[in-house]
Amino acid sequence: MKNTVAEASLVCDQTDRVPGEKVLVLRDVNKSFGAQNVLDGINLTVIRGETLTVLGRSGTGKSVLLKLIIGLENMDSGSICIQGQEIAGLDLNEMNRLRIKMGFLFQNAALYDSLTVEQNVAFPMERHMKMPASERSARVKELLSSVGMENDLKKMPSDISGGMQKRVGLARALALQPEILLLDEPTAGLDPITSGEIDDLVLKLQKDHALTSIVVTHDLQSAKTIANRVALLDKGKVVMEGSFKELAESDDEFVREFFKRDS
Repeated sequence: MKNTVAEASLVCDQTDRVPGEKVLVLRDVNKSFGAQNVLDGINLTVIRGETLTVLGRSGTGKSVLLKLIIGLENMDSGSICIQGQEIAGLDLNEMNRLRIKMGFLFQNAALYDSLTVEQNVAFPMERHMKMPASERSARVKELLSSVGMENDLKKMPSDISGGMQKRVGLARALALQPEILLLDEPTAGLDPITSGEIDDLVLKLQKDHALTSIVVTHDLQSAKTIANRVALLDKGKVVMEGSFKELAESDDEFVREFFKRDS
């Protein structure tokens, strides 16, 4: 049975054992697609300035979790609070106002094929920010410079590598100066050297912009590098949550088996 908006809002107001300013709070979140129960009672809290990395095997609902937070999918029941705002029941205009506070990097970068690198990064600013064209152009160049793509403004997405596309996607995710960054498999499909470069870039961007982040990945080395805390999902549930070291040293059979890949 679905929670009412009033019931979900009460969850937003409840205290939580995780110390610090709570930017994202998920309580008893459930999501199914037909008979497949993808997320089953998810509880997570993310505090300001930290990076929570969500690990798990393919098909465990990691990407669906991000889509629920950003409002691309609707949860079946539960509560998702973003900066104290319950998203259940928000209309499209209200959800769009909340989305502006969040930057999203899709797994495949999802750049617009018909737009140049420069135009891709400018696109959200053209839609949501009123500023002179000269100021917008300067902002785009600044963002692309921050991800090492300042010399590729006029190139098309098809002209650059997968790693470079991820860099452009990160620049676009930062275009509206978000307070929250959601990254879906930022190192997927990349070679180890490029993956390391993306991890270093994520760390730099988080430091420079004081972002609160959720990073979905199956890449243990990436999680070890960028995460303050780690949550491991299996069969739609949070199996364990803690530091990377705590999970790597766990006696739980599933957790131990999952983390063997890092040894």
